[in-house]
Amino acid sequence: MLVAKYSLSLDMRDLDAHVNLFAPDIRVGRERIGRAHLKRWVDDTLRHQFTGTSHHIGGHVIEFTDADHAHGVVYSKNEHETGAEWVIMQMLYWDEYERIAGRWYFRRRLPCYWYATDLNRPPVGERKMRWPGREPYEGTWHDLWPSWKEFWAAPPGTDTPEVAAPAPLGEFLTRMRRGSPDPKIRVR
Repeated sequence: MLVAKYSLSLDMRDLDAHVNLFAPDIRVGRERIGRAHLKRWVDDTLRHQFTGTSHHIGGHVIEFTDADHAHGVVYSKNEHETGAEWVIMQMLYWDEYERIAGRWYFRRRLPCYWYATDLNRPPVGERKMRWPGREPYEGTWHDLWPSWKEFWAAPPGTDTPEVAAPAPLGEFLTRMRRGSPDPKIRVR
């Protein structure tokens, strides 16, 4: 429910509900810590960039590190009213979760973008991140997953391909990342 609460609280601008989904000592930027700093950052972002938003959550994979720590991936299809434009976006989050005093919180979120573009301009081609007033740029949608480059680097052969064994329980993301360490989530 954590990611659904994130979307609802953000879209309805309930910033107290929103920031309370994060660990009390959440890092905000390199030098600030705490929900009050997160609330100020979210408030500034929403007031200066978006008139309205709608975040639609898709598939969610969660794997536990131990009883109080987990990581996960969740799809998010978003719509943003930004001035005179309606920007649609496809992304996923790589999340780190922590249970504190019996309750789960976000420890960190790494947004990975595939595209963002005005509703009337399909994001075909390169540099799919197309925000009003900015030069287009590449997102990080595929960067976490070695399979993307492997797929395009190896043309199909004539032989029947071998099928890998299923990932052990709780190691689906580790298998998909080919054993790479969890991505570093930069502090803003």
